[in-house]
Amino acid sequence: MNKELNSIGINKKPEDTTVVVAMSGGVDSSTVAGIMKNEGYKVIGITLKLYDDGKEVAASKQCCSGQDIMDAKRVANKLGIEHKILYYQDKFKQGVIDNFVESYLNGETPIPCVQCNQTVKFKDLFKVSKELNADALVTGHYVKNITSNNINNMYRAIDENRDQSYFLFNTTREQLNYLRFPLGGMLKDKTREIAKNLDLNVADKPDSQDICFVPSGDYASVIRKFRPDSFQKGNIKNLNGDVIGVHDGIINFTIGQRKGIKVSDKEPLYVLKINSDNNEIIVGPKENLGKKDILLKDLNLLADKEVLDQNIFVKVRSTGNLLEAKVDLREHNTAHVCLAKPEDGISPGQACVFYSKDQFGHRVLGGGWIKE
Repeated sequence: MNKELNSIGINKKPEDTTVVVAMSGGVDSSTVAGIMKNEGYKVIGITLKLYDDGKEVAASKQCCSGQDIMDAKRVANKLGIEHKILYYQDKFKQGVIDNFVESYLNGETPIPCVQCNQTVKFKDLFKVSKELNADALVTGHYVKNITSNNINNMYRAIDENRDQSYFLFNTTREQLNYLRFPLGGMLKDKTREIAKNLDLNVADKPDSQDICFVPSGDYASVIRKFRPDSFQKGNIKNLNGDVIGVHDGIINFTIGQRKGIKVSDKEPLYVLKINSDNNEIIVGPKENLGKKDILLKDLNLLADKEVLDQNIFVKVRSTGNLLEAKVDLREHNTAHVCLAKPEDGISPGQACVFYSKDQFGHRVLGGGWIKE
């Protein structure tokens, strides 16, 4: 006779279930560790040291700073759980920072948080969790998981303002079946309330806002640090191919940008295209920004291909809306996406994430990287 499934969908009693909780030192992951401990699970907290920010400041709004590691350690001590720190700076530099820099130099707008989840957080932490014989890897991400017959599907969080499913589209099927996201059905206020009830020192800690290696959002300074040779002047051209200005480096521009072009015209100009091969920026009026056709590369699918034969929804930026679309899967792990209506500012280097709607909400079907 089968035992009843526990709260994370595993066929064991909580006291017989070992979970690794990825503890960043923020309120979300700390609360998850507290929930798991309170429910009787065997909890091992793991914190990743990913980046040396050089200024271990208490007021940092970056994730993974030295202060965050201390906060995670204090929470683990408070909860009485085992806590480990893994030093992954080299892996993070190779898998995330180098990719970030190269992407900008290629005229793209990268998303390092996806790369981080794809590499060190889920790939390496997944491996360590398996080596510890844990039954699941639990995180504080705001996504919902519905587990049925040992198959775990990912859905948008109930709190759509907090939903992080866009950043997790590259999770593999094997990883997803092992991952659990207890906060997906919860509002942020409830998370903080639980943290206060657990008397955790991070209950009122501000959310991390900056990319951990991009202080104050100044990504150009990061690229200058690693690739000082990349700030080369080049031409700004209009749609007719006329040179109408000079830029100080293509890394200073993203598709859809209006400010900072420093070229005057009778109507506002927007960045329409970044040509890294010729070190050129192409600008034009806003009506030329809208695009319906997108080519994707390096797909990751979390659903059967038949599901993608129907009309679905896509997101083309983390803060964007769900857009009606049709996906045509092609060879070499590529796809053509046709949006029902034109969308402004679609940028190579960003992700295009697929969703369908069912009785549980919007399910993540996978996605790919925008090529053009």
